[in-house]
Amino acid sequence: MRSGHLAASTAVVAHRPFPMRWLILILAALTLSLPARASASDAEVQTAWRLLDYIAVDYSGAVSDGRVTSAAEYAEMTEFAGQVEARIQALAVTSAKADLLRRSGTLRNAIAAKVPPATVAEQSRALAAALLAAYPVPLAPSSPPDLTRATALYAQNCAACHGASGNGHGPNAAKLDPPPIAFTDKARADQRSLFGLYQVISQGLDGTAMQSFEALPDADRWALAFYVGQFAYPEAAARDGERLWRGDAALRAKYPNLAALIGVTPAALTADIGPEKAAALTAFLRRHPDAVTVRVDGSLALTRERLDQSMAAYRAGDRKAAADLALSAYLDGFEPVEPVLAARDAALMARIEGAMAKLRAAIGQGRPASEVEAANRALASLFTEAEAALAPERASRASSFLGAFGVLLREGLEALLIVVAMIAFLKKTERPEVLGFVHGGWIVALAAGVATWFAATYFISVSGASRELTEGFGSLFAAIILLTVGIWMHGKSNAEAWQRYVKARVTAALSRQSGWFLFLLSFVVVYREVFETILFYAALWAEGNGAAMLAGAGTATGLLALIAWIMLRFSARLPITQFFSWSSILIAILAVVLAGKGIAGLQEAGILGVVPLANVPRIALLGLFPTTETVLAQAAAILVLVAGFWYSGRSAATAHSSGSAAE
Repeated sequence: MRSGHLAASTAVVAHRPFPMRWLILILAALTLSLPARASASDAEVQTAWRLLDYIAVDYSGAVSDGRVTSAAEYAEMTEFAGQVEARIQALAVTSAKADLLRRSGTLRNAIAAKVPPATVAEQSRALAAALLAAYPVPLAPSSPPDLTRATALYAQNCAACHGASGNGHGPNAAKLDPPPIAFTDKARADQRSLFGLYQVISQGLDGTAMQSFEALPDADRWALAFYVGQFAYPEAAARDGERLWRGDAALRAKYPNLAALIGVTPAALTADIGPEKAAALTAFLRRHPDAVTVRVDGSLALTRERLDQSMAAYRAGDRKAAADLALSAYLDGFEPVEPVLAARDAALMARIEGAMAKLRAAIGQGRPASEVEAANRALASLFTEAEAALAPERASRASSFLGAFGVLLREGLEALLIVVAMIAFLKKTERPEVLGFVHGGWIVALAAGVATWFAATYFISVSGASRELTEGFGSLFAAIILLTVGIWMHGKSNAEAWQRYVKARVTAALSRQSGWFLFLLSFVVVYREVFETILFYAALWAEGNGAAMLAGAGTATGLLALIAWIMLRFSARLPITQFFSWSSILIAILAVVLAGKGIAGLQEAGILGVVPLANVPRIALLGLFPTTETVLAQAAAILVLVAGFWYSGRSAATAHSSGSAAE
């Protein structure tokens, strides 16, 4: 890169205003206190893996026939081996950690003894594989990199040291010690995976002039990894590689997705299919990563791989690693294709989510290995059905239309009901000047959704965990607010005389601060639905039936607009007491639904545990899921509403009686 070389691998105040700012602060504090899925040790694992990959490739340049051939390189190898051991020592304790430390010590001693390079390479790669099995970290981009952009990135950040053609003779190369590597050196390139290249681009390399490019977006770093990985494999070979890829279904099955591609070295590919085919295929796929996508043939190879690794970890007694790998099977393997499967076979998708919950529960509860294995096999069997449902021949204009129509109607209806209720309320209480805050909230949410799509497409990858966390926390926030709003509205639905008094107090109480709160609620409830819909549409668009998808989206938009018009017309004709009564019931129902969905989202992201319930149906539309946690959350919401309705109704009745007596 520029300075060095690249090495290896609704809510309003009542007559006693509720302190909403405190509710928001409490919710924020609770959110921040929950553990994130990304482990703090991920960076240590990635750095250790990168150092091991570097040792496996470069040790041969330091030692030959038991003698040091380059003192500088040998000093690096010794230092890197010590760093690997230190970083593994700093990782969280698991049953696999002791073995990893033993292996790292063996590697360090082997380097000290100047053993043959083949032995060190074997030990390094074995330790790197064991490290990732014990401490899983993300291994692949979520979508094919943009290599057109990579050309400009390389010229801007890398060519000064590595040269425009990747030969290691850039203008700054002579000033660097050790010198930049030559990407055109095929012997070295054969030992280097795309994942290894990405790791060094992301974190730099200690002891060299290679700096970290962590500031670049993740998608740009992956694009650079693919780009620099091309130099040793000429364009002419890529044409042969394309013919090989298109004509060999068995070969495509070996590398069905980006995760499978980026982890393999050309040397390993050579051992599998021979040197000529390996060079041709590497040249093609590194120039055309879009040829490898999880949706090309509906394969869920990464999911199967993670399930196998999870079972192996459980048998070895490492429950934490088994749980992490099972969660990765869902979030990193299955979640990217979930939107398409939902459009084609929603019942199968629900069965997979239920089976995933059972597997995680069995692992978390420490059930016998035979029971965990049975749950693992059941889930793998469902993934086989999913692969059939995701096959290209199952894509049709009808499925794209129905998928686009269904998801927008389903996701949009919840947000629509809440926003329309807020608008109707403000009109009933004759506060049109506050309507701008509500409209501003949902309009900004739509704009933020478009920005999210743009960022996810060109700059960042939206992981399955991020998706579930966004939906989970957004749902819980809305549910908590709607609980208070529903109770407040119910207390205002008893007597018309009292209602006129309340209306006057509300009119005075609706301040600018309350308006911004309505803006926030409108934004949150709409954005969480827009976020989910955009990710679904992005997956659906990739199937190629764009016209059918747009037609489905347009039809759903028209139906939602009709529903909004009917609701506003109907609410305008209702007496204010009936309006408050019906609105409180609607908002209460939505609060219960969102409470269940919020907990389910956090469970799927791995934040909360899972205790399955056998006799509870799964009705996603109602936020009802067959787990103890979601059912308890909805039960708690119902209890709060019942108690709140009773108390607010009693207080309103008492106040009305007192007012009548005073008159």
